[in-house]
Amino acid sequence: MKIYLDNAATTRVDDKVMKAMMPYFTEHYANASSLHMEGTESKNAIDKARRTIATALNAKTQEIYFTSGATESNNWAIKGLFWVNSPNKNHIITSSIEHDAIINTCKWLEKQGAEVTYLDVDDEGFINPEDVKNAITKKTFLVSIMHGNNEIGTIEPIKEIAEICKDKGVLFHTDATQSFTKTELDVKKMNINLASINSHKIHGPKGVGALYIKEGTKIEPLLHGGGHEKKQRSGTENVPGIVGFAKATESTSSKEIKKMIELRNKLIDGILTTIPNTKLNGPTGATRLPHNVNISFTNVEGEAVGGYLENKGILASTGSACMSNTLSSSHVLKALNLTDLEQNSSVRFSLSKYTTEKEIDYVLKELPKIIEKLRRLSPLVN
Repeated sequence: MKIYLDNAATTRVDDKVMKAMMPYFTEHYANASSLHMEGTESKNAIDKARRTIATALNAKTQEIYFTSGATESNNWAIKGLFWVNSPNKNHIITSSIEHDAIINTCKWLEKQGAEVTYLDVDDEGFINPEDVKNAITKKTFLVSIMHGNNEIGTIEPIKEIAEICKDKGVLFHTDATQSFTKTELDVKKMNINLASINSHKIHGPKGVGALYIKEGTKIEPLLHGGGHEKKQRSGTENVPGIVGFAKATESTSSKEIKKMIELRNKLIDGILTTIPNTKLNGPTGATRLPHNVNISFTNVEGEAVGGYLENKGILASTGSACMSNTLSSSHVLKALNLTDLEQNSSVRFSLSKYTTEKEIDYVLKELPKIIEKLRRLSPLVN
């Protein structure tokens, strides 16, 4: 038996996505920049995909630029705007719980002369919009706050934050990698200037993403070359990946999201009621991503829990996949003021539309036994 509950790291490719991609590997494989008939076929496929993704975001078609993924999109958004606005404006506001693709980009820019404010969050991971307002200075050109947190599932109040930015004449960017297609993301209604999204978190292929850039936004390209993507993002287009990405945006229905939420709640309630001394990290209800569960288990090591779960065929994560192969504690959990023990005892379970109630029942059957056994063995327990 294999129960995959690490969907915040990546998802299986939907069969319909695979079917849509296949012709662009073996039949319509021409370079989309080529002027012959087959090149036009590839270009038309990209244009169609761009329309699909723009519709999903309520954006204009010409505001979607394809990239290799959210890491590139995040780097491009922040660096590209810094290069346009500095040295007159060099101040960036972000949060202490952003993905490393944002945090490390900002740290690199600090070496180039940027000033960065890393806002604190409350105990559930929420940014206070008033803190954003108070942090804006005359030199602020960008606020970048993620939509949904990859570790603890917090859905940030980006609409309120973006309205503040609009009033102050500051651009707003959001990393929407975890939230895209799982909760509402309307770039017009939310006053978003730039948004990073990717494919492999929504049952599409790896290695493809997009950056939404509101029309009229001045930004410097990150990659220079042959002038692809309207001279904004050079590099031969990944046609199969782009086609798959577009198909993936349509792959999860509202009914499947509702089911995901029900199973998420069942898993949270089951753990908290059957296993003593456990703590849910992040919020409950509608302000939590539909697929995210993050639990701290007192007096056990999260890595040990993960190992025992894997022995039972249950695949989860003891941190975000981008940092779980290191010995570093999660900067997200640290920002919630969790103790070192609480940070190191955390496990993230992340669901998908393929997760079944039978699988959740199996986890709730095996997990209490694993925690009980580990606590018996733990030197931390008297």
